[in-house]
Amino acid sequence: MFALRRIGVQSSSRGVAALLRRGNAGLQTDGVTASDVVPPPPPAAPAKAEAAAAPSPAPENPKNVATKAAAPAKDVSNASDPDPEAQTTQGRRRRKKTFTLPQRPSISAAKPKKWNRPIAEGVLPAYDLALKVIRTDSIRLQEEAEGLRKEIGEMESKVEELGGWGSDGAREVEERLEKTRARLGILEVQAGVNLPEVRWRVANAMADMSQPVHRHLMEQRWRSEGGLDLLMERIHQMKVVPDVLPDLRPAIDVHLTARTTYRQAKETSKRHIAVEPGTYLLPEQTIEPPHLYANVFHTDTRLYTMLLVDPDVPDEERQSFRTFLHWMKPNIPLSATHQTRIADLNDHTPYIPPHPQRGTPYHRYVLLLLPQPPLAASSYTRNAEARAMPGVSTSVALEIPAVAAEDRRDFDVRAFAQRWGLDGAKGGGAHIWREVWDEKVSRIYRAILKEPEPRFGRPPKADPYAAYKVSKRYV
Repeated sequence: MFALRRIGVQSSSRGVAALLRRGNAGLQTDGVTASDVVPPPPPAAPAKAEAAAAPSPAPENPKNVATKAAAPAKDVSNASDPDPEAQTTQGRRRRKKTFTLPQRPSISAAKPKKWNRPIAEGVLPAYDLALKVIRTDSIRLQEEAEGLRKEIGEMESKVEELGGWGSDGAREVEERLEKTRARLGILEVQAGVNLPEVRWRVANAMADMSQPVHRHLMEQRWRSEGGLDLLMERIHQMKVVPDVLPDLRPAIDVHLTARTTYRQAKETSKRHIAVEPGTYLLPEQTIEPPHLYANVFHTDTRLYTMLLVDPDVPDEERQSFRTFLHWMKPNIPLSATHQTRIADLNDHTPYIPPHPQRGTPYHRYVLLLLPQPPLAASSYTRNAEARAMPGVSTSVALEIPAVAAEDRRDFDVRAFAQRWGLDGAKGGGAHIWREVWDEKVSRIYRAILKEPEPRFGRPPKADPYAAYKVSKRYV
């Protein structure tokens, strides 16, 4: 009668019928009374044979037995209890599935990988035919290039017979040889530019800069994918040309990395971060000299002069601006095989951190890498590049003296470049960033420059009514 009381049904034939209809809708209950309901029989005891055949259970751990004995017995009669407090089961717990993206293995020149076909041979006949055509054309171009190399060897022997390099008798042969080397460079690029393994190596930072096709792809990526366009856009928008030099035509991909701020170091766990041309840096990021890198596309070793100038220093006497020289280093040897950071830049004219004056607008900090004049020629040629010995410079070494501290404040970049034969229109590299004043600049003046910090501002406007303000209005 406990179950009937929980549901709230009286002990009658009508209540029993309703109860049975809930449990089994197809059960006939007409005329059934409470006394006619027979309780279910008890479960049958297992047979002796089955008990004998069943293996004896393993002895349990005494701790587990004690735990089971201490656990309260479950009340089966309360299984249908609708009270939420009586239902203590939490259901099945679903484990959270963690999905991690597969990480690509690191690929670099130190850890090279080989190119693999995207599909197996024979799966797509059109792809197999395309590879066959590309490799056949590459072999044909290589054979043609080999014929040009033999022709170049014969021309070089003829130059020696006519008096050697630079003589008047061999001038015509040297001109023909220059054109033949240009054709050879084109064939060497065309022979491998369409090979998938070559493009894959260059795209995955495994370019071999001693190979002409790799140098060509690296230079084209810099010129066509926006690197050079962004640099020239910032140079002309921010009036670096003509404020610093009358013309700049970079032929070297220059990169800069500056020290990270505390927040950037915490987010990226890096000490230095790449600087995009024209972006703003904090003075604390340039207290130390920035790291300088250069991708060069010529195989011979040439010398360059590095300058870092600020053309936005106020000049009170002339009511204009003057240029401050922050850094200079001449005779920097660079070639296509130079892939590391340019070192030993602070042993000529030492680095002074940028210090934009208080009260002035943003300052432009322009880094120039100007090519030095070539040896015994008016310009660099393919003949000189091909005859150059490894590590031997093809440029004139300049004996530029270090700039004194008092001469840094009014440095004339144009006069300096004209004096030493440095022409930014014939190659080189450039970079630019901007800075504004903050509290760290005051520390630079006290600790490094050791001079009082100037403070500038807009001049007061003339008051046209000043005379009327001091005179009497009424007589």
